[in-house]
Amino acid sequence: MKKSIIWLVAIVVIIILIGAYFFTRPTTSTDLLVDDLTASTTPVTDESVNQAVDKTKTVIGQSVEKRDITAYHYGTGATEILFIGGIHGGYEWNTSLVAYQLMDYLTANPSAIPQNLKVTVIPVLNPDGLNKVVGTAGRFTVADVSTNQNTVVAGRLNADQVDLNRNFDCDWQASAVWQKTKVSGGSKAFSEPESLAFKNYVEANKPVAAIVWYSAAGGVFASQCDNGILAGTRALMNTFATASGYTASDSFDFYETTGDMVNWLAKKNIPAISVILSTHNDTEWSKNLAGTQAVLKSYAK
Repeated sequence: MKKSIIWLVAIVVIIILIGAYFFTRPTTSTDLLVDDLTASTTPVTDESVNQAVDKTKTVIGQSVEKRDITAYHYGTGATEILFIGGIHGGYEWNTSLVAYQLMDYLTANPSAIPQNLKVTVIPVLNPDGLNKVVGTAGRFTVADVSTNQNTVVAGRLNADQVDLNRNFDCDWQASAVWQKTKVSGGSKAFSEPESLAFKNYVEANKPVAAIVWYSAAGGVFASQCDNGILAGTRALMNTFATASGYTASDSFDFYETTGDMVNWLAKKNIPAISVILSTHNDTEWSKNLAGTQAVLKSYAK
């Protein structure tokens, strides 16, 4: 009995000594490393956007299927101009190709960018839709384009089956149309990660102008939402149209468009135009180069 009591007392003393050691010992670098690792595994929230890869590009977000949406930067000026292609994915694959042609031109001709400007090109705003048609969300050639017309048409929508150019906050409607076809505008404005990524980038960086490529109608169209055409938009439209040879139009009246991206840009008081290529197969590069050069010159100081 006495031996049991002695053993019990000894065990209690040992536990007290061990506890005192851990409570009073100094914090070590190992402890700090564990804390840092714990912090680094905190989930990334939806607020985390515009992750700069380096000075030449920014991942502005990801698609439904987790493909990066990348903005490429040229020039170092404080005044930013946006060029956007591929909002309708693989259905309008030539709008991504013309954006890539612009990127190649700016890389080869850095002096074409006035010192006060930064040109940002987002060649593929709908990477899931493009991947469906060409098998990649990055660089591709005409030979990569699917010959199945049903596949090409399906590539217009994102992976949620939403028309991204009906998902912006200007006259947004859940039920929208494309020509005579009903399409989804999403559950609400900016319900889709692609359009939300673009919204966040624009609001964070405040570009002075935006040129968005579509196909196929042939022409340059002004943007407007609620308050008519901005003076800057009209000037931008006329500058691009005159230099390129496209016809300038105050509005796109072929069918009703709700939740349109360029119209949302107008709502944000950012001059923006739709440059609609004449076909679904040609980039009309010479015309678009001339229009781009004229726009850059018009914003030079």
